[in-house]
Amino acid sequence: MKISREFKVGFIFIAAIAIFVWGFNLLKGTNILSGKRFLYAVYDRVDGLEKDNKVLINGLNIGKVSRLAFIPETSKIIVELYIQNEVNIPDNSVANIYGADLLGTKAIEIRFGNSSTYVQNYDTLISALEQSLMDQVNEQVEPLKRKALALINSIDSTMSDIQSVFNEDTRSNLTSTIENIKKTLSNTESATYKIDHMLTDEQPRIISIMQNLESITANLDQNSENINRILSNFASLSDSLAASEIPQTMREAQEAVANLKSITQKINNGEGSLGQLMTNDSLYIQLEKSSSSLNLLLEDIRLNPKKYVKFSVF
Repeated sequence: MKISREFKVGFIFIAAIAIFVWGFNLLKGTNILSGKRFLYAVYDRVDGLEKDNKVLINGLNIGKVSRLAFIPETSKIIVELYIQNEVNIPDNSVANIYGADLLGTKAIEIRFGNSSTYVQNYDTLISALEQSLMDQVNEQVEPLKRKALALINSIDSTMSDIQSVFNEDTRSNLTSTIENIKKTLSNTESATYKIDHMLTDEQPRIISIMQNLESITANLDQNSENINRILSNFASLSDSLAASEIPQTMREAQEAVANLKSITQKINNGEGSLGQLMTNDSLYIQLEKSSSSLNLLLEDIRLNPKKYVKFSVF
């Protein structure tokens, strides 16, 4: 049977189209000649996941993201995973979106579960969203950023305070204060020079005073026994005074002084004979008259004894 040229051309053309389609899909990562499965995962957000992003298991590329779409009347996103590998995936495995590199490229890693039942074509996996490397870096850097901003604000506030403090008046006061300190230091230096000069001039007297002090110290050392004896005698005298009845004597003296004070007060108030004598002139006059009369009587007795004394002789 002879094959016509037209049939050959048509067959070659169809084969070329098939090879082109197979090659084009292969370049896109889809092998239409191998076994394929579609799995699904539902997310609240996908953080930049796009079509044709990789699907991996333990770092091995087993497929790609074939489609992303919103679930009707909801804000949830369904992701279709095209799986080319025949690996058995437990039905409690997790489809985790993570950052594949620092540039923010996303990928889905399927983390195996421990179930003995495996997923079938068009099953839905458990979904999870992991922070990207950039997000993790930002999370670590954010506290440092806040501290740096707080430090910058603190430095800015401090500089503002310094500028407000070191105004023209303050600078003038500081200049004046520095000048006063310089004058004080100069006066201190002058006083130190004078003291040094005075010590130099008075050095012989100082030496003499030190020699006298040494002599006094030597004399005290030589008379230490006498000093100890004096101190011992003084201690004995103190003990004797402490053992004597000085407190009783002092109390009796105080009582005597109080009695004398009472008597003196009574005399001043004219109480008693002595008080009357001290304060009443009439008593003094009467006593003076009586004294005069007594003097006259004694004088008359002396002159005329027979008048008053009679002698009988037997």
